[in-house]
Amino acid sequence: MEFIDLHAQYLQLKDEINANIQKVLDHGKYIMGPEVFELEDQLADYVGVQHCITCANGTDALQMVLMAWDIKAGDAVFVPSFTFMSTAEVVSLQGATPVFTDIDIKTFNMSVESLEKQIKKVLAEGKLAPKAIIPVDLFGQPADYDKIMKLAKKYNLLVLEDAAQGFGGSIEGMKACSFGDAATTSFFPAKPLGCYGDGGAIFTDNDELAELLKSIRIHGKGTEKYDNIRIGLNSRLDTIQAAILLPKLKAFKKYELQKRNEIAYRYTESLKDKYTTPFVLDNMQSSWAQYTLLLNNEEERNALQLKLKEHNIPSMIYYPKPLHLQTCYKDFGHSEGYLVNAEKASKCVLTLPMSPWIDRHDLEKVICKVLNNGK
Repeated sequence: MEFIDLHAQYLQLKDEINANIQKVLDHGKYIMGPEVFELEDQLADYVGVQHCITCANGTDALQMVLMAWDIKAGDAVFVPSFTFMSTAEVVSLQGATPVFTDIDIKTFNMSVESLEKQIKKVLAEGKLAPKAIIPVDLFGQPADYDKIMKLAKKYNLLVLEDAAQGFGGSIEGMKACSFGDAATTSFFPAKPLGCYGDGGAIFTDNDELAELLKSIRIHGKGTEKYDNIRIGLNSRLDTIQAAILLPKLKAFKKYELQKRNEIAYRYTESLKDKYTTPFVLDNMQSSWAQYTLLLNNEEERNALQLKLKEHNIPSMIYYPKPLHLQTCYKDFGHSEGYLVNAEKASKCVLTLPMSPWIDRHDLEKVICKVLNNGK
């Protein structure tokens, strides 16, 4: 049994994917070929924004926006502690300081109360200049952008939506990647929309920002090929990856997102009386990048994972250590008890197999073994 069955998806889309790859091999435009621009147009249309700028990966996408915003040493950028490393890493790469916030233990997303507390703390200390917020759409559910944007306006902060896991999610019909001043996603293979390697994209309605990002992704290129007018990156999405993503995006829109929601519903209906299942707000739709249970304690979580493993059922822990306790941030001086919900989640979460292509028999096997504690 696969945790995410990418092979089953490939078999379903094999003819279209292979034909698209062959088309790239035939025309030979491997860098910034026509499929890249076709994909960008389709992604922008799906999300409902003016501009989509693809790039090499989701981490670059985040950093490129921070570069465009001139985030630098002395700036504070607020990030949730319970997420993947890249959200904070890009802040540090810019020389700025990531300020960690706690999460809402029900949604696993950034706590708005913790966010305002940290903003006030930074302002009171007077050592850093608050500049931006990077909320994360963790496990597929968008963060609470209504409240976050109000706070951002109150404190004059920019908002960068990290939708690496959120592509396909929505709030009252508005798609993830359309919130904030800019948004990013990742096409890492395991993501809701993934390619066969690394890839990423940035979304914005800001014309000036879009042009700046197009320059940054090609070494700070100006109007001429060797006219470098700013420091940039080498961060282009390969044409072959764009060619692969085109039929995958079509399938995602047509039926994969719906299948993800159906599988999540089956999990929840079966497990909700025994476990704390994912909580999705009434006005939101998740893209179900992950299906994550919250156990009562670390021992219970580890015991269930071990028993599932004995039955050849894969599971994952996303994430075993919050960012504020990572070794690379030890000089920040944070200790256990600093962000209690992020720390609790790290000790108690367990993610079950999730894929639009999960076999019905395998799904029922997972449910049965989880309900019976792996027996």
